[in-house]
Amino acid sequence: MITVYPAIDLKDGQAVRLLHGDFNKLTVYSPDPGLQARDFADSGCQWIHVVDLDGAVAGESRNSAAVKAILNTGVKVQLGGGIRSLQTIESWLSLGVRRVILGTVALKNPELVKNAASYFPGQIVVGADARGGMIAAEGWLEKSEVKAVDLVRRFEDCGVAAVIFTDIARDGALSGVNVQATSEIASAVSIPVIASGGVCGIEDISACVALAHTGLEGVITGRALYDGRLNLKRALEVARGAPC
Repeated sequence: MITVYPAIDLKDGQAVRLLHGDFNKLTVYSPDPGLQARDFADSGCQWIHVVDLDGAVAGESRNSAAVKAILNTGVKVQLGGGIRSLQTIESWLSLGVRRVILGTVALKNPELVKNAASYFPGQIVVGADARGGMIAAEGWLEKSEVKAVDLVRRFEDCGVAAVIFTDIARDGALSGVNVQATSEIASAVSIPVIASGGVCGIEDISACVALAHTGLEGVITGRALYDGRLNLKRALEVARGAPC
């Protein structure tokens, strides 16, 4: 059994999807993120994965109104994008966000992540976003020389709730989850891992279920849902163990 996380990426107050993390290859799917979240919740999802794309680039929250509209649906939210301080983390958690995703600061200020995991147990998630296995930061615009698996290992035994591993080359491309890389990371650490990038259909959900024994906790899906290639209710059934 795994968790399916429908994704809502925010830019200029709208729900969008990027291709390969490229801001010049953007598709607007909903002008009302709150309504989109309600649709996902009505299909039975327990969590929604939300990323403030503008915030990721700016280094500070830029789509607060849209996030609050999503929170008003009552569904559990994990939020990332531009969250770079303990004060901002505390602010979002106090507003009802269940888990905060730290990506750029995980690379550039790992002590902040460790402190946050201590102060807010079970509510901090590390975002490991990679191109060719190497971590990217600052809204995926900056590539580092740090391997994704090495970044994740830095946070072993410090109390983070999960790691989200995103293969940027597959994100929004409907090319299938990078099962090999995801399973390697899940097997390398005891932290639960969430797969992200490339989901194109129900077979990807089934493939992720098959990796649950390695420590894979869930999978994030966006474009496949918006394009109608993946039915969320069916995906939730398969994630709970129903036959594909």
